[in-house]
Amino acid sequence: MARDIPGHQAAAGQGNASGAADAKPAAPGETHDRIIESLERARGPVIAKASEYPDGYVVRPHRHSRAQLIYALAGVVTVSTATGSWMVPPDHALWVPAELEHSVTASGQVSMRSIYVTPGAVSELPRETRVVGLTDLMRSLMLEAVRLPQSYEAASRAGLIMALILEEIPNLPERPLGLPFPADPRLANLCRIFLADPAVGATIDDWAGTLAMSRRSFTRFFRAETGVSLSAWRQQACIFAALPRLAGGEQVTSVALDLGYDSTAAFTTMFKRMTGIVPSRYLRAGAPALQAAE
Repeated sequence: MARDIPGHQAAAGQGNASGAADAKPAAPGETHDRIIESLERARGPVIAKASEYPDGYVVRPHRHSRAQLIYALAGVVTVSTATGSWMVPPDHALWVPAELEHSVTASGQVSMRSIYVTPGAVSELPRETRVVGLTDLMRSLMLEAVRLPQSYEAASRAGLIMALILEEIPNLPERPLGLPFPADPRLANLCRIFLADPAVGATIDDWAGTLAMSRRSFTRFFRAETGVSLSAWRQQACIFAALPRLAGGEQVTSVALDLGYDSTAAFTTMFKRMTGIVPSRYLRAGAPALQAAE
């Protein structure tokens, strides 16, 4: 069950066509259920919310009628559903469709901003969960959204900012930071074992042998269950293992060798391909955004 956080901040828009309130600390003892209730009562197609989570904080499984765009200014956020998990490192955001049950786990001190959008508020909104890279424009818009006044006209500066957010969401570049989980319990157990101790050198033959399957049969089975190849899944799993450690200040070389990479260069190449940024710049990427929010 989610723990209450006195420093948790929330802002909900009410009134006109669009809206968001100033970010305010939640009252001591306020539960996440009450925050969700306030979101459901709020009017307008867009709501902005600011949250601060300590390391290890877990928001229990929940759902809401609005889609959510989650941006982690600092720390790493992992969002899990029945079908997979997605990581939200700094300079990225996660789109969660409306009514999808999900839980949230914080790694490191997490500073988070969320935009909640009513389904159908604008055409071409994503229909599936996805990690996206944030443009400088979208980052600035999200940081400003939690500062907007509670009531304003649609043609005002605040109304135009919220309208621009809606227009920018479909244009955010998708990043392969999702980790789909198979439905088959035997394969799902293998995936969990790998996540607990990931090593890039694990082979298809090792996995196939554990399930008493031929290499060819296992390859087809794994793709059918997850939608990706085992090689791609392993790389994503290694990113999942690496991000919290990098967020904790560990050296890139140490993380790369522990994951079974022959060199820091090989790990860096994979990391950049998956996230769009090299590991050495990973933490620094979130610093300007965090400073801008203060």
